Amino acid sequence: MLVTPRLVIRPFIEDDAVFIVALLNDPDWLRFIGDRKVRTLDDARVYLRNGPIAAVARNGHGLMQVLLRADDECEVPIGMCGLIKREGLADVDLGFAFLPAWRKQGYGREAAEAVLRHGREVLGIQRVVAITLPDNIASTRLLTSLGMRFDSMMQLPSDAQPLALYILD
Repeated sequence: MLVTPRLVIRPFIEDDAVFIVALLNDPDWLRFIGDRKVRTLDDARVYLRNGPIAAVARNGHGLMQVLLRADDECEVPIGMCGLIKREGLADVDLGFAFLPAWRKQGYGREAAEAVLRHGREVLGIQRVVAITLPDNIASTRLLTSLGMRFDSMMQLPSDAQPLALYILD
């Protein structure tokens, strides 16, 4: 678990299914990341079990839930952020997504900085990449604000769309 001044970043559990249904069906998720066909709580539990939960167990890192810290200990789920080992990429990939109400408030940067610091200092990961659709201006802004630089256009084996590859080394 990672803690920042405003956030708690922790591995997902199956009980996070309600949040996952909301996030994965957000219009911007569907437009910029893709339809994962998660419509029900059961779909979300399977997605979590086979995706983020399995990745953390297998690799020691993966997408984690980002929660807004609250004084009453009842954190509010606002997004996800983490380091992903993705097929088609030689390096670990920084991934993130937030619900619309929590965008443009610095939470994405705060979460990404904590995840990158943990990756470097604890996991020993020195080189991180990120991929995004070229027209995803918000993600591009966040990546460049983190010090990532555009490297090239590329395609993942499982995706027909060309993606912009950013590198942080």
